[in-house]
Amino acid sequence: MISRIQGTLLTREGARVEVETQGGVVYEVEVPLTVLQRLPGPGDLVELRTVQIVTETSVALYGFLSLHERSLFQRLLTASGVGPKLALSMMSTYTAERLARALIDKEIVALMQVPGIGKKTAERLVLELSDRIADLAFITPAEPSGDGVAQEAVQALIALGFTFGDADKAVRAALKGGVPKSAEELIRRALAG
Repeated sequence: MISRIQGTLLTREGARVEVETQGGVVYEVEVPLTVLQRLPGPGDLVELRTVQIVTETSVALYGFLSLHERSLFQRLLTASGVGPKLALSMMSTYTAERLARALIDKEIVALMQVPGIGKKTAERLVLELSDRIADLAFITPAEPSGDGVAQEAVQALIALGFTFGDADKAVRAALKGGVPKSAEELIRRALAG
């Protein structure tokens, strides 16, 4: 099984990239759009965490920049009716952190924004996955910039007795006033809001 590829990024075409390893082997890897946007340009070094899926008719690699993204992808595949294409579509529509929150908070309308997911499928996904991915909402970055202030604030509010959904909503509302310098300030804003 191929679990990681490190090498030079050769091409970026659609949702596929080609990575050439030091040994001269070129791998074609499918990536979600949320990962594609964060990749360096052709000619730069890149390391992708991968999931290799072998079927009767094909062998495919799916790549991610973090272990958390890869873990979410793998867990999405455990839901009935979710194959690699649908899981990739879900992760192309939302960042891994936002998708995990949508599943945990049972945001049916948000899930229905993913191409190929209707109301019944969204309800089934929430039912099957909300408990399986709860831990990923806490370990994935709360902000695309990597700033852990929001994540720390959410965890503190949960420790105070808030549910994940309520803590997340309070922190998101507090962030509308700008990102504070400390988690303590953000927690105060969330409690006051």
